Amino acid sequence: MTRFKKFGMFAAPALALAALSGCATPFKADVARFQQLPAPAGQSFTIVADNPQLAGGLEFSHYAALVGQRLSQTGYVAASDPASADLIVRVAYDVDNGREKIRSTGFGGGWGADPFMYGGGWGMRGRWGRPWGYGFYDPWLFGGGGFNDVSSYTVYTSDLSMKIDRAADNRRLFEGKASARSLSNKLTYLVPNLIDAMFTNFPGQNGEDVKITLPPEKKG
Repeated sequence: MTRFKKFGMFAAPALALAALSGCATPFKADVARFQQLPAPAGQSFTIVADNPQLAGGLEFSHYAALVGQRLSQTGYVAASDPASADLIVRVAYDVDNGREKIRSTGFGGGWGADPFMYGGGWGMRGRWGRPWGYGFYDPWLFGGGGFNDVSSYTVYTSDLSMKIDRAADNRRLFEGKASARSLSNKLTYLVPNLIDAMFTNFPGQNGEDVKITLPPEKKG
């Protein structure tokens, strides 16, 4: 979940907050692919978890089904018996704990601007290493007549990896990884988008590293 903390007396402009919220914005992912896949001709496949911690769960089964749908659209066929599949598809996904980022918004350079943060010339440097003015008025604290807002938010990095091996000799035919940074840590949102990014122009060129932008989800 996105977290915002406010450190100023004035709220950041609505436009800035909207940009951080991620609402109705495209999903952007970096995709790296290495492949020596033969042209699809009805080869059968089975999907397994590349991370043992994901194996056997309903969550993984759901995402595996999404991968299977995309492979079937490409020309491969889900094996009726996993033991006899031509291809073994190994899938893993994850999202980190996030990193906190700081965003500051300030306008104006006179009374109300913070000379320490924005380069103004008013005031003196106090004992804590930031400027302070004579008397009770502190522009760093109160913001004066302009905007002086600092907000923190958390950015999460998610990734999806997919490997395809030929079952007959365990030869690796495909390796791909899709990564994205977002304000959401919800796998139900991230993983389907990462799968879509992975399968954009699948299987791609061997050794390519591309940026994939997906349109925002349509409402209604």
